[in-house]
Amino acid sequence: MDTRSKDLLSVRPTIASAKIYDSMSSEELFQNKTLRPIIKMQHDLFIAVFSNYISKRKNVFYELSLPKQLIYIENAIHKDMKFRNSVKGMVIGQFTVQEYALYILNSSALNKRMMNIVKERLISSVQLFVRPEILKAV
Repeated sequence: MDTRSKDLLSVRPTIASAKIYDSMSSEELFQNKTLRPIIKMQHDLFIAVFSNYISKRKNVFYELSLPKQLIYIENAIHKDMKFRNSVKGMVIGQFTVQEYALYILNSSALNKRMMNIVKERLISSVQLFVRPEILKAV
C-alpha cells in the first residue's frame, strides 16, 4: 500500500455502529467502510462550508423557521449542483486510489448515499448555524 493510502486510512475515525456483513450490497459496504468515516472526519469542514454558503446567499437562512431551514439544507445538497459538486469533491479527495476505483463502478448510487449522509449531518447540526453577529455578542 502506498504512503498516501496509508496516511488517508490512518486519520479516518472508526465508527463502531458501522456494521459489515457478508450479505451487504457493495454500495452499503462502501458506504460503511469508506463514506461514513470520511464524512465524519470532514464534519467540521462541512459546517464551515455550509456557513459560508449561507453568507454568500445573503444570510436568508437565518430568517427562516426551523422547518424551512431544513428544506433549505436539503435543497442546497440536492438541487444546487455547484454546492453538491463541491461537497462531493471534499469526500472523493479523501479516497484511496483503490476506493476511487470501486467508486467509479457505481458512482451514481454512491453519490446518492454520500449526499444523503452529508444532508443528515448538516440537519442534525442545524443549531450550529447562527448569525455571525450573535456569536460576537456572546
